[in-house]
Amino acid sequence: MAWLQTARDSFHKTSSYQHTNDGPAPHRPARTAAALAVLLALASCTAPPSPPPSSAAAPKAPASPAREESPTPAPPPPASSAPKGAKGKQATAPLGWGPQQRDLEAATAAVAKMTVSEKAGQVLLPSFAGLDHGAQAATVERLHLSGSMIMADNVPGTATGLVDVPALTAATRRLDAASRSGGRTWPGLIGVDQEGGMVQRVGAPLTGWPSPMSYGAAGSVPLATQAGAGLAAELAGVGFTVGFAPDADATIGPADPTIGARSLSADPRAVANLSVGFSKGMLAAGVLPAAKHFPGHGSVTSDSHKDMPVQKATLAQLKARDWKPFQAAVAAGSPMIMTGHIAVPALEPGVPASISKVTYAALRGIGFKGVAVTDALNMGAVIGRYRHGSAAPAALAAGADLLLMPADVNAAHAAIVSAVDTGRLPPARLDEAARRVVTMMIWQGRTKPKHPAAAPGSGEGLSARVSALAVTVLTGQCSGAHVAGRVRVTGGTAGDRARFAAAAQAQGITLGAGPLVNLIGYGGVPVGGDIAVALDAPWPLARSAAPTKIALYGRTPAAFKALLAVLAGKAPATGKLPAAVGTYRAGTGCR
Repeated sequence: MAWLQTARDSFHKTSSYQHTNDGPAPHRPARTAAALAVLLALASCTAPPSPPPSSAAAPKAPASPAREESPTPAPPPPASSAPKGAKGKQATAPLGWGPQQRDLEAATAAVAKMTVSEKAGQVLLPSFAGLDHGAQAATVERLHLSGSMIMADNVPGTATGLVDVPALTAATRRLDAASRSGGRTWPGLIGVDQEGGMVQRVGAPLTGWPSPMSYGAAGSVPLATQAGAGLAAELAGVGFTVGFAPDADATIGPADPTIGARSLSADPRAVANLSVGFSKGMLAAGVLPAAKHFPGHGSVTSDSHKDMPVQKATLAQLKARDWKPFQAAVAAGSPMIMTGHIAVPALEPGVPASISKVTYAALRGIGFKGVAVTDALNMGAVIGRYRHGSAAPAALAAGADLLLMPADVNAAHAAIVSAVDTGRLPPARLDEAARRVVTMMIWQGRTKPKHPAAAPGSGEGLSARVSALAVTVLTGQCSGAHVAGRVRVTGGTAGDRARFAAAAQAQGITLGAGPLVNLIGYGGVPVGGDIAVALDAPWPLARSAAPTKIALYGRTPAAFKALLAVLAGKAPATGKLPAAVGTYRAGTGCR
C-alpha cells in the first residue's frame, strides 16, 4: 500500500481576484472527435515515473506508517473488490488514496440522507473577505459548506504586525464547528495556501519558509519531507486541516511567468520525488496536501490569474514531462490533485482544464481516485467566461469534486442546485463528488497524525537548514571569504536590506565600504555590483553583470544568515541550480 494510504494557485488566489462574475456568457465548445482519440491514448500513461536523478533520490518506504490508525489496516485486495457493507479486513481495505472502505461506506450513507442543497454545499470551499469570521460561520451553516479557505486578509493580527495566534485559532475552530452543523460529525476543510516563499498567507510568529525551489537546490527528498511535516504541524496547531501545497509543476524557466520559484525544479523527475516527499510530511502532521496544477502550469507562458493560458504541448509531450509529478502523486496515493485554469488543445480546445471533461478523464486515466479540486474559481481565466456562478456546475459536470473559491459562493451554490433541478447536472455526478469529499473528511477526522501539532515558530531551525543547504554559487569563488569586515548592500526591499544588515552584524561584518551586494527580489531584473543575489527565482542572474552570482531562493532572516555565512567564508555553498539559468546549466554550483 502506498505511503499516503497509511500516512497522514498562490501567491495567487488573493482578494484582488475576487471580482463579481458578470463577464460574457459561458464559453463551452463541444467536444471534438479528437477528444475521443485523446481518451484512447490515456491507457499508456499509467506507468510510474522514471527513476529519480541523483540530486533528488526517491524516498524510501517508511519503517512504520506515517499516520497511526486503529485498527491497523490489513493488506486485503483493493476496495473495489470488497462488497458493500463488508466487515473486518474488507472494511479496512484501502481505496487507493488514503481513506478505507469503511470511510466510503460512512460517506455513502451520509450523502444518501442529504438534500441537493446540502450536497451542493459539501463540494464548495469558498473564501471570504475580512475578519468577520462569525458572518462566514453563518454562511457555512446556511449553505452546508465543506469549510472555508483562509486568505491573508482573514488572518487577525496584533498591534506589532504579527499574527494573533489565539484569535486565529479561535476563528478556525469557529469555522470548523460551523462546518459540523446540521448533524455532520466529520471535521471541516479549513484551507490555506502556505507553500513557502511568495505564497505564505499566515506569517510570523509561524515559521517563514524559503521558496519551494530551495528543496530542488538542496536536492534532498528527506529534507523536503521534514519541511512538509514542520510546515504542516504549525498549521495544524492553529486549526488548519488542508494546505494547498506542494506545487507539482515543473518550470520551464524565465518563460514561465506564474510558477517560477514555486516550482521545485525544472526536472520533472526531481519534482515528482520532492513533491511526493513534501506531501508525505504534510500528511504525517495531519494536514491534507494537494498536488497542483494538473495538467501542468510550469510550462505555459501566460498567467491564469489574468487570463487563460494555452498549453500548446502535445499529449505525448505532456505525458513525458508535465504529468510525471502527478503520476508520482497518484502512485503515492495522494488524496487531492488540483486542476489549473489552462486550455490544452490536445485535450479540449478553448476550455480551462479545471472545467474540461476530457481533462478530468485524463486525470482519472492516470489512476487518480481521490478528490479533484479546481484552482480558485475567482481567477481571471474563469470569471470572464462563466457568469453568475455557472463555473461551479460546469466544473462539477466536467468531473471536479471540490470547487475552490468561487467568486460568489451564494451564486455558485444556487447555480448547482438549479443545474440539478433542470437536468443540466446529473444528480449522480453531484452525489459522486459529495461522496468523495465527505469520504476524505471522515477519514481525516478518524485518523491520528504521527507528528503532533507544533507551536508557532518551531520550524525555524529546519527552515534555516533548508536555506543553508540551498545556497548556490553560479560564479565566484567556492571557498574563502567573499567579503571581509565591511560590505555595502542595495536592491531588494527595505525589509530585505534590514535582514541582510542583521545577518551581516551577526557575522561581524559592518555596512559601509567594501564589495557591493545587489539583491534581486521577486520579478527583479539583472543587476550590476560585485555580488548579485537572487532572492526568488534565479533567472535574473543570467544577464547580471556582477562577477559573483548567488541564488538564495528565499528572503527569510534564516536565508540571509545562510547567505552571510557563505559570504564570510564560514559555510560552504552546497546548493545546485535546479533549473538552467541562461548559459548556466541545471546542476551548476560549487562542487
